[in-house]
Amino acid sequence: MLPSQKASQSRGFAIIIGIAGILLFSSKAVMVKMAYQFDTDAVTLLLLRMVFALPFYLVISAIQKPVVLPSLKRSDYLSLAGFGFIGYYLASYFDFQGLTYIKAGLERLILFIYPTLVFIISFIFLKKKITRNQAMGIFMTYIGVAIVFSSELSEGQSANVVLGGILIFLSALTYAGYLVGSGWLIPKFGASRFTAYAMIISCICVIAHYAISTNISIVLNQPQEVYWISLAMAIFATVIPSFLISYSIKIIGAGSFSIMGSLGPISTVGLAYLFLDERLTLIQIIGAIVVISGVIIGERSKIKTVP
Repeated sequence: MLPSQKASQSRGFAIIIGIAGILLFSSKAVMVKMAYQFDTDAVTLLLLRMVFALPFYLVISAIQKPVVLPSLKRSDYLSLAGFGFIGYYLASYFDFQGLTYIKAGLERLILFIYPTLVFIISFIFLKKKITRNQAMGIFMTYIGVAIVFSSELSEGQSANVVLGGILIFLSALTYAGYLVGSGWLIPKFGASRFTAYAMIISCICVIAHYAISTNISIVLNQPQEVYWISLAMAIFATVIPSFLISYSIKIIGAGSFSIMGSLGPISTVGLAYLFLDERLTLIQIIGAIVVISGVIIGERSKIKTVP
C-alpha cells in the first residue's frame, strides 16, 4: 500500500473515531436529564460521574511514560491544577446546574458557542487579532442563540430559562478559558497525560465540594437507576470520548475536527427527542442552524492555518 493510501486510511479512521467521540460526548446532557427524573441533585450526580471516572484516569496516568520535553516546573503543576479546576470542575458544575432549568438540546446549543469565546478571550488576553470570518461567525452565533432563547422564553418559566442559560454560558466560558490557557501545557505533559491529570484534579475538587456542602449519606441513598446512569455517563460520555477525540485531533488537526463538532448539538437534539420527548419549535431549529453555521464560519479561518 502506498504511503498516501495509508495516510488517507488513517485520516478516514480518525474521522470516524472523532465522530464517535462527539456523539458519545453529546449523550451526556441527555443522561443528566434522565437522572434528574429520579429526583437527584446536580452536585450528587456530578460526584458520582467523577468517582466512577476517576479509576480509569488514575490507571491511564500511571501507565503513561514520563514526558521528556522541557523540564516541568512547580509553576507548571500549579497551572495544571488551576486549569483542571476551571475546565473540568467549574465547567461541569455550571453545566449540571444549568441542566436543572433548561432542555438538553438548548444546553448543547449554548455550550457550542465556546469556540467564539475562545476567539474573544484570545483577543482580550493574548492580543490575537479576530479575523473577518471569526467576527462574522461570532455575530451569527449569538444571533442564533438569541433566536432560540426568545422562542424558549415565550413558552413560559422565563426566570428558569434565563438562569439555566446563564449557568450554561458560564460553563462554556470556563471551558473556553481552559482551552486558551492549557494550550502551552499540553506539549509539556502530553495530551493523554494532561487530560488524565486534569480530570483527577477535577475529581478531587468535586469530592471536596461535596464533603463541604452535602451530607455523605445522600450519595449512598440514591435510586439504583441513578448509579447506573452515572456509571454509563462516566464511561461512555466522559472517559472513552475524551481519548477518542484526542486521537482524532492528533491525526486530522484541531481545525478540521472543529467542523465535525457541529454534529454535537444535532446529536443531542436527536437523543433528547428520542429519550426525553424534547422538541424544538421551527423558530428554534432555525436558530440552531444559525448557531452551528456561525461557529463553522468562524472556524474556517483556523482550518486554513492548520498544517
